[in-house]
Amino acid sequence: MQYPRHIHVIMNMRKISTAICAITLSLLTVACTDDNSFSSSPSNVLTFASDTIRMDTVFSTVPTATRSVWIYNKSGDGIRCVNVRLANGNQTGFRVNVDGEYLSPEAGFQVQNVEVRKNDSIRVFVELTSPTNGTDGPQLLEDDLVFTLESGVQQKININAYTWDAMLMRDVVISRDTTISPGTKPMVIYGGLTVDSAATLRIAAGTTLYFHPDAAVDVYGRLVTEGTPEANVTMRGDRTDWMFDYLPYDMVSGQWPGIRLHSSSYDNVINFTDIHSTFDGVVCDSSDVSRMKLQLHNSTIHNCQGYGLMAVSSMVDLRNSQITNTLNNCVAVFGGNVTLTHCTLAQFYPFDSNRGAALMYSNHYGDIVLPLVRMDCINTIVTGYGDDMVMGDSITDNGQVEFNYRFISSLLRTGRVEDNENITNITWEDVEDTACTPGEDNFVLTDIDMQRYDFHLDSLSHAIGNADINYSLPYDRDGMPRDETPDIGCYEFIKKEE
Repeated sequence: MQYPRHIHVIMNMRKISTAICAITLSLLTVACTDDNSFSSSPSNVLTFASDTIRMDTVFSTVPTATRSVWIYNKSGDGIRCVNVRLANGNQTGFRVNVDGEYLSPEAGFQVQNVEVRKNDSIRVFVELTSPTNGTDGPQLLEDDLVFTLESGVQQKININAYTWDAMLMRDVVISRDTTISPGTKPMVIYGGLTVDSAATLRIAAGTTLYFHPDAAVDVYGRLVTEGTPEANVTMRGDRTDWMFDYLPYDMVSGQWPGIRLHSSSYDNVINFTDIHSTFDGVVCDSSDVSRMKLQLHNSTIHNCQGYGLMAVSSMVDLRNSQITNTLNNCVAVFGGNVTLTHCTLAQFYPFDSNRGAALMYSNHYGDIVLPLVRMDCINTIVTGYGDDMVMGDSITDNGQVEFNYRFISSLLRTGRVEDNENITNITWEDVEDTACTPGEDNFVLTDIDMQRYDFHLDSLSHAIGNADINYSLPYDRDGMPRDETPDIGCYEFIKKEE
């Protein structure tokens, strides 16, 4: 039968399309068959992103953060695991999830028939709640996650942690005079620590307190820390693991709320104490400015997600203290009576470029008038990354609200000011003095990339030898004696013998 020419063209195109579809279907079938191919050859094995999962040091009975590792199949063919199991079953407290399957007690802490197609991957998640180990120090706890392949080959990932039995304290209320001393186990506080208005809490030299993220220190009575140069008191967060390989959580700000001295609290003494990685370091609520609120001596407040020290209409005496690296101001004075002698205020907060000043002082708090009876800054370093690390803020009322301040023999990173009455013998740190590294030349180490800092004086610092001996303190933050030409700041430069 004869067809018109255009009918022949259509029929030929249909034949071509049918052939293309057949070829495509064949290729897809081959591809699917290839993807579904699994090898039992002993030479085909899994590739682990790491052969070890480390949980760092953790407190016993406290759940850890989750760790994970990727498992890859680069062998060229699919691999089927007969099972994946914890070698020690339920003896260690590790909890494991493999590719969405929990290694549950009911399943014998294992999963069956885990498939990893060629060029594909799965992910393993691990947590730990370790049993108590019955000893005083950290003890190694480990297990193996065993992958048994269809070929009979066994591959392992080691899971380990150092577990530390701790004294867990919840919602602590100090209602009578109490002393906390170093014990054989670390003290971890949950929910907060409150000192009642009629009580004094003393913390003995060498004590370390670990605070959970929900645990603030609220003082209505009195807080006295009794550290020494050889045995500081330490107040820190309770995370002992690492955020990144180079960064432990102990060096990350905002790990716990910090210390608040409420309006009823007076005569607090913080001596040779290290307070770090808080939200606010110490907050002093408004009180009678004729009574001593806080003596902060020979201490460090470092790496805060809020203020280092915030004093609202309070009498505060700061000596030989380092207050550094805070998102808000290192020291903020809103009215009151505050003296800083031989302190180091350095603003190199690494986690946010919108950081505050090293020192801010004002005679108001928002719309609330707070007379600044006195703010004396003597033999003190005030520096940081910014061009102006000293911020004074006076309410405009024709001088009716007190705004009294003095800077004496201090190193200041701010614009030069001609004020012979209030500012004398200043070592000015202009931007031109440290062109590309403002303020950093004063100190031994300011490494913003690795977040490592050492605020002891570098040999290049202009703070060396420029303090006023008439206001000098006999010892520095480390308990080292100052010489006859004392240095500005809380640390005396140790001059090496020739």
